[in-house]
Amino acid sequence: MRRPEKVAEQVREEIAQIVGYELDDPRVAMVTVTDVRMSGNLREARIFVTVSGTEDETLGALKALHKAAPYVRRQLAFNLSLRHAPAIHFIRDTVEEKAARVDELLRELVHDVAAPQTPAVSEETEIGEEKQGEEG
Repeated sequence: MRRPEKVAEQVREEIAQIVGYELDDPRVAMVTVTDVRMSGNLREARIFVTVSGTEDETLGALKALHKAAPYVRRQLAFNLSLRHAPAIHFIRDTVEEKAARVDELLRELVHDVAAPQTPAVSEETEIGEEKQGEEG
C-alpha cells in the first residue's frame, strides 16, 4: 500500500470516531464516514459521508460537518502523528443512493417481465365483434 492510502485509512477511522462520539451536534447523529481520499502530499483529505434521512436532514448534516471541520482537523492532528494536519473537505457520498436507485429499477424491470401479459384488445377487434352481433 502506498503511504497516502495508509494515512487515508487511519484518517477514516479517526474521523469516524470524532464525528460519531465527539461532536454534540444532533444534525450529525446519522452520519457515516464511508471513504477518505488523501492528496499525494497528504495536505488535503476528502471525507466522503452518507447521511440517513431526508434531503433537508442531509443538507443540515453537511452544513454542521463543514462548520465542525476546524475542530475535526485539530482533533485529527492531536490523535495522529502527522507532520501537517490535512485540510478537511466533507463530501456527500452518493454511491449508495445510486446503487439503491439501480436496485429499484431492476426490481421494476423484473416485476414488469414477470407480470402476466394480457393480450391487447384493439378497437378494431371490438368493433368487428359488435358488427358480427348486429348481423346475426
